[in-house]
Amino acid sequence: MENITKEMILQQLKRHEGCVLHPYRDHIGYLTIGYGRLIDPALDGGISQDEADLMLSNDFDRYLAEAQKVKVFEKLNNARKAVIINMIFNLGLPRFLLFKNFIRAMEKDNFSQASSEMLSSKWAKQVGKRAVELALQMEKGVWS
Repeated sequence: MENITKEMILQQLKRHEGCVLHPYRDHIGYLTIGYGRLIDPALDGGISQDEADLMLSNDFDRYLAEAQKVKVFEKLNNARKAVIINMIFNLGLPRFLLFKNFIRAMEKDNFSQASSEMLSSKWAKQVGKRAVELALQMEKGVWS
């Protein structure tokens, strides 16, 4: 009798299912992602906490790399760097870069002004308490 391993079965599943890295409707119409992973809430689909944590960790690495492209990033302390990463995670780098007055204030070490620029934005109205917390962290330069 052949010794069938987990890896053999995974390779077969990969070949049969194919991989789609964005949500799509399968042949029956159910919302699916990856290697046929059902995520349709109508059928109790979704992901586990471990999977969500892994996705967040992977996203963090990507957004840290994007934050490092912002000129002022390297001269900031860690609490302020965290604000930049958090905002890029939420907004994406292209939209973050539209915060020109905010970035200019950071470049001048005017963190009070940077904080004000954050709070006077449309983004702040959209995210509420998140913006308030991050603006305080930017202004004070300490983790909140």
